[in-house]
Amino acid sequence: MHQLVVHRFIVSLLFGALPSLALAVFGSIARAQTANPATPLPTIEVGSAAPANLPAPARETAASEQVFSGAQINAQPASRTGEFLEATPGLIVTQHSGEGKANQYFLRGFNLDHGTDLAITVDGMPVNMRTHGHGQGYADTNFIIPELIGAMRVRKGPYYADEGDFSSAGSLNIGYMDRLDKKMVALTYGSFGSTRTFAAGSTRVGNGNLLAAFEGNTTNGPWDTPDKVRKINGVVRYSDGTDAAGVSLTAMAYNNRWNATDQVAQRAVDQGLIGRYGTLDPTDGGKASRYSLSGRWSRADDRSASRIEAYGIYSTLALFNNFTYFLDDPVNGDQFSQTDRRSIFGVNASHTFKGRFGNAETATTVGFQGRYDDISVGLMNTLQRVTLSTTRQDTVQEGSTGLYAQNTTQWNSWFRTIAGLRGDGYAARDVSNNPLNSGSVRDFIASPKFGVVFGPFNRTELYLSGGNGFHSNDVRGTVITVDPKDPTVAADKVPLLVRSQGAEAGIRTRAIANLESTVAVFVLDFATELLFVGDAGTTEPSRPSRRIGVEWTNNYRLANWLTIDADLAVTRARFTNADPAGDRIPGAPNMIAAAGFTVGEPLGWFGGMKLRYFGPRPLIEDDSVRSSAAALVNARIGYRYASGLRIQLDAFNLFDSHSNQIDYYYTSRLQGEAAAGVADRHVHPVEPLALRLTVAANF
Repeated sequence: MHQLVVHRFIVSLLFGALPSLALAVFGSIARAQTANPATPLPTIEVGSAAPANLPAPARETAASEQVFSGAQINAQPASRTGEFLEATPGLIVTQHSGEGKANQYFLRGFNLDHGTDLAITVDGMPVNMRTHGHGQGYADTNFIIPELIGAMRVRKGPYYADEGDFSSAGSLNIGYMDRLDKKMVALTYGSFGSTRTFAAGSTRVGNGNLLAAFEGNTTNGPWDTPDKVRKINGVVRYSDGTDAAGVSLTAMAYNNRWNATDQVAQRAVDQGLIGRYGTLDPTDGGKASRYSLSGRWSRADDRSASRIEAYGIYSTLALFNNFTYFLDDPVNGDQFSQTDRRSIFGVNASHTFKGRFGNAETATTVGFQGRYDDISVGLMNTLQRVTLSTTRQDTVQEGSTGLYAQNTTQWNSWFRTIAGLRGDGYAARDVSNNPLNSGSVRDFIASPKFGVVFGPFNRTELYLSGGNGFHSNDVRGTVITVDPKDPTVAADKVPLLVRSQGAEAGIRTRAIANLESTVAVFVLDFATELLFVGDAGTTEPSRPSRRIGVEWTNNYRLANWLTIDADLAVTRARFTNADPAGDRIPGAPNMIAAAGFTVGEPLGWFGGMKLRYFGPRPLIEDDSVRSSAAALVNARIGYRYASGLRIQLDAFNLFDSHSNQIDYYYTSRLQGEAAAGVADRHVHPVEPLALRLTVAANF
């Protein structure tokens, strides 16, 4: 009871007082700057959190904010593209299906499914998909080429005015490089038919740089039904100037197809019906494509900075999954297809102007973000990838505009404030194959943000951050009136925009030479975790929730040739309303930890090793069924020659752990079982020990 009172006091303080103070401070600063336009404009320091290839903010505004260079991201071995994102402390990136599907993400006590509440952008382009065929916020990162990453900014919590939809738990903003110092080629061959061909380079063209990169991947995996992944990926970019003051135009193309071994019922393995790497429907799989064209214009001087980003994206996806086998259709089975085809157009624009408020230095950013999705999305019943019937087919137009303003004021050498306000308006229309599930919807949400930073004191800063955020729900769920599978059954609508509230207190210290250590304590509330369930084609109302946790991250550069990282995240995730079912949130991780090291200098031997621990999770609300924990170790050893030749060997799951990538608990039916099916654990195993040899050259 005492803890509950303390939690309520902290939340009421941060959610009540801080936003009000934020609005007052921002208003007074903006009036002062307007009244004194002739005041000489100072330069607010831009710290290490603003490398090239990312828009430069003021220094870190929360303890959990970090930036990782491309070199840091690529230093650790990763078995799949999405795992490079695990440079983010406390983030687990896993997979429960084929290697062309979006990953499963876990962060801050959330099972984020395929991306809900974790916003991912690449060069200002959103990766998360609204009103998606497989799940709201679907974020497929398979088109990313890791070697091109210049930097990745990690933010957690709804404290940033320039972060909108899907960013409540966190956001990952990835920036590609404009040029390469040397041309690169690499060939990789490994276990289970894994191959990769990569080539990239840049050259001067006129006053700018032309960069091109190509990647081709194949793999079968250890599965009884081979994945047969066939992925092609390419990037061409022309740039002139720098990221802060210049222009760029970038074209990307990605195409992939694969078979999929989805999670399987544990009883099927226990009974010997299939092996550990077997499948209950060998025709599951999919194909995906993504094509984009984006541009950037930016300028900066001592008084101000401006930036405009525009993009167009065309993407397609077709998935074939069978999660329940013969539960719904005992004759043909329960395989279904989810299709998604869309065009996305968007623009991000911001302007920062600097000034003074008395003796205090200030920087104010105002910005606009607009996005329009033209979507065709479908859900069909299939047998061996042949359509039997259509559950629903929808054409959706969804548009949004976001306006924001954020002020940073350095009041003196040891105290600064960050005050922001964001407003988002959404409008959408759904034309469904069933007119009863067609309609239009509009919504608006305002999100105040505020933070204070004390320090540095002995190279140590204290942070206090708070704010409101949101995520959008699938438009189909906001206009639905009847169950698509049974039109005689009424269905409940969900709101288009769902509010979150978060707060964080933390400390960042560099008091010990070459060691950066942060501790952040956070709370995050959602009014309701209402989501459209793409697998069923209908809505599933959930409950209000709260997550309270602590994160501890460390990066220690012991020598030029040795760096050690260690991170720990512990979260308590609970539904906050009373329900006999229980208060645990299925799939919510309680503990995530990672520890690793990298060794080596520019020439000679190099290597690294990383341990990643994914703690057990409740699988149903009363916590009577829990997942197993998973501890995996990946390792790398290699040698760099003065000629530019590099040879490296990567080992994944070095100690051959037999844990699971993912665990679920739900009802399915095998052939011959009772019509009601059996509630059971469904698992996707970790791949066994795998080796990959890479031979690369820079010239």
